[in-house]
Amino acid sequence: MTSIHHTKHEGKVALVTGGSSGLGLATVQRLVAEGAFVYFTGRREAELEAAALALGDHAQAIQGDITRQEDLDRIFARIKERHGRLDILFANAGGGEFSPLGAITEAQFDKYFGINVKGTLFTVQKAIELMPEGSAIVVNGSMVSIKGIPAFSIYAATKAALRSMVRTWVSDLRGRGIRVNIIAPGTIVTPGYKSELGLNDEQIQDLVKHASEASPLGRVGQPDEVAKAVSFLASDDASYITGVELFIDGGTTQI
Repeated sequence: MTSIHHTKHEGKVALVTGGSSGLGLATVQRLVAEGAFVYFTGRREAELEAAALALGDHAQAIQGDITRQEDLDRIFARIKERHGRLDILFANAGGGEFSPLGAITEAQFDKYFGINVKGTLFTVQKAIELMPEGSAIVVNGSMVSIKGIPAFSIYAATKAALRSMVRTWVSDLRGRGIRVNIIAPGTIVTPGYKSELGLNDEQIQDLVKHASEASPLGRVGQPDEVAKAVSFLASDDASYITGVELFIDGGTTQI
């Protein structure tokens, strides 16, 4: 962690949704280390409190579910009241599960389009009211949006929808000076592989083996490697970058 530039996001106010574990938590840690004050949300109170305790006084947890409009309103009201603005949004909260064609239920479809597409849309829509010129939005997509991973069509489609939305939002925000980009992580093992995807240790090891073989770099990614890319896209270093999809997948989708 010694290589972190402590002033990269000095004085910036950030929000990371789904920030109590996995890629969200890794990004909160990095943004805090780089000088930002970071609000982060999640549904599980215990996980949020544990993360907040570890992060110190430059981060604040807000319990909330992005699928609930009243929760989003409460989250942004808190940010507005305390800071009056938002400079960085990492719209990260999302989920998925495996279900092959023929076994997909209406409940699964509604759940994941509700979280990943609807939830992200309204997170972004409410956030831009607080975002000044020069601020940045990063959306968490996935490499599976362009790959046909078996039994993953609903999740993949939600991420493809987000990619499409980002292109349109860039046009909608013309003249506002707000940049919007999307990341597309590859295989990065996080607690969500168990809690969301329901995989056991053996299945995760198998997945890691196959993903490593598929990647030109010969390995899976680490959460901080995603966090560094989010930090870059959210920073002034990316001041002329908007509307792009950045793959963080060890080259898997590029060959």
